[in-house]
Amino acid sequence: MSVDAVPVSAELRPTAGPIAILPKPGALFVDAVKSAGGEVAELSGATRGIVWLTSDSASDLGVALDANPQVQWVQLPWAGVDAFAEVLQSHDRPHLLWTSAKGAYAQPVAEHALMLALALLRRIPERVRATSWGESTGDSLYGRNVVIIGAGGIAVELLRLLAPFDVDTTIVRRSADPLPGADRTVASADLDEVLQGADLVIVAAAATPGTRHLIGERQLALMKKTAYLVNIARGGLIDTDALVEALVSGEIAGAGVDVTDPEPLPDGHPLWSAPNLIITPHSADTPQMIAPLLAARLEQNVTAFLGDGAFVGVVDPQAGY
Repeated sequence: MSVDAVPVSAELRPTAGPIAILPKPGALFVDAVKSAGGEVAELSGATRGIVWLTSDSASDLGVALDANPQVQWVQLPWAGVDAFAEVLQSHDRPHLLWTSAKGAYAQPVAEHALMLALALLRRIPERVRATSWGESTGDSLYGRNVVIIGAGGIAVELLRLLAPFDVDTTIVRRSADPLPGADRTVASADLDEVLQGADLVIVAAAATPGTRHLIGERQLALMKKTAYLVNIARGGLIDTDALVEALVSGEIAGAGVDVTDPEPLPDGHPLWSAPNLIITPHSADTPQMIAPLLAARLEQNVTAFLGDGAFVGVVDPQAGY
C-alpha cells in the first residue's frame, strides 16, 4: 500500500546528482538507488540527495544539511517524522524536498492493528494467562462500529481489511473530506461525538503537537464500557495515565497498544499490570518487514529524482507529516 505521488513543480524540482546513503549505506538500499538509475556516492559538495536510514541521530542529519546546503532532497526512513521535527523546522527552505516512508508500511501495520482488535474481542489477554477452563466468552467483530483516527495509508489498508467483516466505519481526519471506502468521514472536531458509539477505536494518526493526548481522560470516559482501543501510531497520542485508569476502573473493555509513552515502556510501569491490555514492543513493522518496503519506496523516489519529480510520501515540514 502506498500513498499517491505528488508532482513537484519544475521550479522546485531537485536537481539530479549523486545520492549519499547515511549514516551507513546498506546493500539493499544501494541496490535500490542503482536500480532506478541513481548514483550512490559519499557525502560531498556534489551530493544532491540524502537517504537517511535511522532516527537515532536526527541531529547529525541537521549537521550534514548545514554543511551541505546544495542538497535538495532528503528521504527519511519512517512513516512518521516526529523524530525529525526539529530538523524539519530548522531546514524548511523552498529548494529542499523532504519525503518519508508514509504509506509504505501500511500493510503490516494495518494487519497488526486487526490482530490486536480480534485478540481483544476474543478475550485473548485473559486466556493466555488462564490456568483453568473458565467461562466461554468473546465478541465478534462482524457488524461492529469502528472508528479510525487518521486517513493515511494505514487507514486505507484497514478499510480494505475490515470490509469482509461488514463493519460500519468512521474516519476522523483534519477535514471532513470523504475518504473512499469509509462509511463516514468527519473532522477531528467531531471526535468526541463519534467515540460515544464506537465498539472499536483504532488510532492511526500522525504524531504532531496538535495530536498529543488526542485520546485523554475525557475521550475515554465518552467511550462505551464495552469498547476497545487500539493504538498503532505513536504512544503520545494517548494519555498513558488516563488509559491505565480507564482500564483499571473498567471505563473501557480493553486496549491493544504497539506504541507507548514513554517508549520503551519501563519495567514496573503501571501499564504493564493494567487489565485487559495487550502491549507489543513497536513490532507492527519490524526491520525485517520494512526493509524491502523502504527499498521499494526509495526506488520510486530516485526515479522521481531523476525524472518527472512525481515523489511519493512528500512531507510538509510545517504540518509535521
